[in-house]
Amino acid sequence: MKKTSARRITGRMLLALGCVAVMTLSATAAGAAERLPRTATDAHPDTHTHTDSGTHTGTRTDSGRGGRCVVVYFDLGETLVHTAEDKSISYMPGAAAHLRALRARNIPVGLITNVPSSWGATDAERAAELKRVIDKDWKGSRPFDWADFGDRIFTPRTEEERKPAPALWQRARDAAGGCRMVYQAETDDEIQASRDLGYVPYLVGRRNWPAYMPARLITALAHLPQLPSLPSLPRLPKGNAAAVQAG
Repeated sequence: MKKTSARRITGRMLLALGCVAVMTLSATAAGAAERLPRTATDAHPDTHTHTDSGTHTGTRTDSGRGGRCVVVYFDLGETLVHTAEDKSISYMPGAAAHLRALRARNIPVGLITNVPSSWGATDAERAAELKRVIDKDWKGSRPFDWADFGDRIFTPRTEEERKPAPALWQRARDAAGGCRMVYQAETDDEIQASRDLGYVPYLVGRRNWPAYMPARLITALAHLPQLPSLPSLPRLPKGNAAAVQAG
């Protein structure tokens, strides 16, 4: 059997297993969704936090590792937002609805995105500049909902930390408080890198697949036992991934 065919079958099996998990756990997950943390700090309020200066914004405890919580991280450019030829910026199709669905389930979300390290000395400073840049050219009836992401916006402190280097995913993992982590992006190299670091990855923009990982499946992931390492995902043909400006 050709490797491509094997990978397609593996991908379909993973989707089928996910659907089984949703159907099996939907009743439990729906009832427990209200208890999912809005932020990593909510998950484990008795632990310390971490930022660029050494203080934790997330939390981490042994009891929370692999526990009943999940955090969803995203790339930004061409994953959640699109930059048009006229430089205007807007939501990608389905992005706003997906974020609303996660918000309704109290699932915390974050960004792992490349910006110039010169934009600030801390994640907070770089995030403030990122917000200014996005908002300045935003086009749409609804602004980008930065409030959903709180302080979970991870950006490179140095140019060496830019993705696909592992540093940003490692810092986001440290802030996740032991919750299961999902990473959604449109580029295959980032999907592979996040998988290698323990994330459950989802490649957005695939033909005949949901635009984003279904929110019910994400909720169910919080209640599954620790999963084995996921197999490599099929790579996109060159030219299928849109150019990224912020992300």
